[in-house]
Amino acid sequence: MEGLFREPGRATYELFDWVPDAAEVRGWVGCRVWLVPQDEALDPWLLEDAASLGRQRRTDALVLTGLDDHMGPPEGHRAPVRLHDGYRWLGTCREFTRVLPDEQAAPSLVLRGLSPGDRLRQALATGTRRALDLDQAWLEIRDDSGEPLADRLLRPKVRSWRPSSHGPDLIDLELDEELDRPVPGYARPLWDRWLAGPPEAPGAWAGLDTREREAWLELVRDRGCLLKHQDRPAGQSYELDGRHITDEPSLYLALGEAFNGPGGYFGACVAALADCLRGDFGYTAPATLLWRDIAPAREHLSHVLTAEGEPYDLVALVLDVLAEGRVGVTFA
Repeated sequence: MEGLFREPGRATYELFDWVPDAAEVRGWVGCRVWLVPQDEALDPWLLEDAASLGRQRRTDALVLTGLDDHMGPPEGHRAPVRLHDGYRWLGTCREFTRVLPDEQAAPSLVLRGLSPGDRLRQALATGTRRALDLDQAWLEIRDDSGEPLADRLLRPKVRSWRPSSHGPDLIDLELDEELDRPVPGYARPLWDRWLAGPPEAPGAWAGLDTREREAWLELVRDRGCLLKHQDRPAGQSYELDGRHITDEPSLYLALGEAFNGPGGYFGACVAALADCLRGDFGYTAPATLLWRDIAPAREHLSHVLTAEGEPYDLVALVLDVLAEGRVGVTFA
């Protein structure tokens, strides 16, 4: 398949009269940066995978790029905004401007060596514009052993097709469609590792930075939600290695491996963790969990910030959720 790997369009924010809270914001900033209106008249909004281009000397403004969430900023907002990355306050600006990415044509999806099913064969044989509008389809991406790895929802229209050089009765199909979640360049090496198969030993993510851990967690989540899990009997004992929990994605990666082994999934946020504790992801209550070395998690995640910037203890919250799911946690 061609078109999965490409850089997504990034919005650019110019934050005027930028006043940092601590050190200057440089380079990659965070997986999720929240912009919080200081007058509290509006809800915060989110800039994902944010990076700093530094200060503009002419305007004394900080320039950020990132991916707007589905809502984006409120239209015409012209009041001071304070920013945080979920762990610390970054600074304040008097107001901002936002420039959307250029509307350049993204590469279409090309599926090479495709064995068409009956519905697609009929659409191609009919050949009309209406028939070639496939309405909705799921693209399921599999690893080298044929196991599901990730999927994407498409609303494709067939642009062209031709016999494929990959074998008889196969076609190369070009779709007039671009992915809303393409894989950026920094994540491609991680995808290459997973396409070869899941990790055989726990902690394969430990040497990654936070940005890469987030991409690894997304793959773990996508794969975990596609696999069929056999719930184990109640009364199981699990063990969590907490040495490398220094950010939020590593907390859920360690939990996933504790409950479901190397590369295992067991939630990617607090709400998802609670869902996994209800069943269908290998767990049956009650059970026990031995958490080895909780100190790194408490050091890095006991004072994180909500979207509004209110501090809370993520480790304590996770322990409460585990207790509600009838997991007895001990420490070593």
